[in-house]
Amino acid sequence: VQLQASGGGLVQAGGSLRLSCAASGLTFSNYAMAWFRQAPGKDREFVAGIDWSSSATYYADSAMKGRFTISRDDAKSTVYLQMNSLKAEDTAVYYCAAGLVLGRGERSYNYWGQGTLVTVSS
Repeated sequence: VQLQASGGGLVQAGGSLRLSCAASGLTFSNYAMAWFRQAPGKDREFVAGIDWSSSATYYADSAMKGRFTISRDDAKSTVYLQMNSLKAEDTAVYYCAAGLVLGRGERSYNYWGQGTLVTVSS
């Protein structure tokens, strides 16, 4: 199983980025997908998740729900994270993950991507 995250980069505060995570080696449509992030010196934290059927989405909190949107394209075996109104505190390495059950904890996910760095300049 491979999860390849991409789309990170340097962006000014207030800007937008769209992260992508392409999956291979698994039946993508059977899996819940999620994004986590780890800021320098901090623990990895849940950002957003989407269940296998796209009928349920979770976000870390309401503020993040208003700025970030998770979606998936099963035909492309890809999950996306659209991030708008970015803030300096969004700076982190963003990881995608796959699991059979949608949850906010890392233990819900069996497979992890390598991460993509998002840097937001203020």
